[in-house]
Amino acid sequence: MNPTIKLYNYHVWANKLVFEHLRTLPEDAWSREVKSVFPSIRQLLSHLYAMDTMWLSVMCERPFDESRQLIMKLMDETKLATVQEMEQRFAETELAYRSFFDGHDLEGSVTVTHPVYGTTDTPLSELVQHVVNHGTYHRGNLTAMLHQLGYRGIPTDYAFYMYTPSS
Repeated sequence: MNPTIKLYNYHVWANKLVFEHLRTLPEDAWSREVKSVFPSIRQLLSHLYAMDTMWLSVMCERPFDESRQLIMKLMDETKLATVQEMEQRFAETELAYRSFFDGHDLEGSVTVTHPVYGTTDTPLSELVQHVVNHGTYHRGNLTAMLHQLGYRGIPTDYAFYMYTPSS
């Protein structure tokens, strides 16, 4: 299996575990305020969803302003989303990534232009790695938030993924 696809599969697997766990918690845990990186679990996952979607937009070489507007639109659309609604959005984003992967050479490069950092050419595989790293970082935030709320976290380290039969 292509290593970039395997890495993305890990990201999807970890996000699915998160939603499985969140569905077992009381409904208010999703939106309860926490003093953390994000004020609630819902807002953390809204951010993760918006950024995953935005990075796909970048991979499609859409203009930076369009990608930035997309983030704001998606964050606004999901500010009151339920766990189930957010899970559905993650599933739709996964399908969009898989469709993109089917039509592109992941070792091929794209040009990314940022108004502050400038322009760079980077392999798509490195952008996928960034998406996965970003997700891992915020799933760590999520675990800390869950502990603050009195719930257990979710073991989503890559090592656990390696032991799953479908990986």
